[in-house]
Amino acid sequence: MKGRANLTTCLAAGLLLLLSAAPENSAQTRRSAANERDTGVNKDPLAGKTAVVMDELLSVLRREPSLFSEAIHRMQRGRQVTILGSKEADGVTFFKVKALPSSEGWVQSDALISASRPRDEERGAMIVQALAGFEQVEAAVQYFKLFPNSRFKPALLLIVGDTLEDIATTITRDAARRLRRKEMAASAAPMHSYYLNFVMLDRYRKLGIRFLFNPKTLKYHYDGKSWKEIVEKFPAAEEAMGAQERLNDLRTKLAAEK
Repeated sequence: MKGRANLTTCLAAGLLLLLSAAPENSAQTRRSAANERDTGVNKDPLAGKTAVVMDELLSVLRREPSLFSEAIHRMQRGRQVTILGSKEADGVTFFKVKALPSSEGWVQSDALISASRPRDEERGAMIVQALAGFEQVEAAVQYFKLFPNSRFKPALLLIVGDTLEDIATTITRDAARRLRRKEMAASAAPMHSYYLNFVMLDRYRKLGIRFLFNPKTLKYHYDGKSWKEIVEKFPAAEEAMGAQERLNDLRTKLAAEK
């Protein structure tokens, strides 16, 4: 009887302990949920991962996760950010991000691509393909940094190479209009140096893009680097034949202009 009484006493004490602890645990749960609502940040698998701005049409950094929130500024393509968390609002997903050096806010997740998000390899390739001119070239450079071994790389290299040869034609036309022969002749500097310092080349040079210049015809040509990469690194790709044809055409053009 004494042993049963002790057991009963122990069970009663244990039940009392559980009952007294339950409100505290419940209160802690409520506080935790409230804190999460206050911060507005949900845990996300990409938290702590880096991403890069790809779609400038959507890259507004906002103070709150809403399409109606005050804009801090619009981030440029290539801007690197760290993802802190996410939240659904206004029919889209927002990422809370820290953008170096000191900006922090919310941006629509569709503005970013990340090597840590599998679907972004294809989505990023589609964005590059949809762009044109300098924007396409700039986006491709960022894409190749994130996905250097992408299965879409040969196709994108071919497209970007064609874009750059078209851009070379545009630069030739603009240089003829904006570089004044009389002004250049007043200096002792060689004529070709003016063309190789032409302001329109600056932003391409920053991306590692090189244009050839023929001082006799005063024409620019893309140097064909992307086509060469296809032929050398992806010889089995269906784009390899087209890349070789373009390199042959470039050699023919340069030879004819001598």
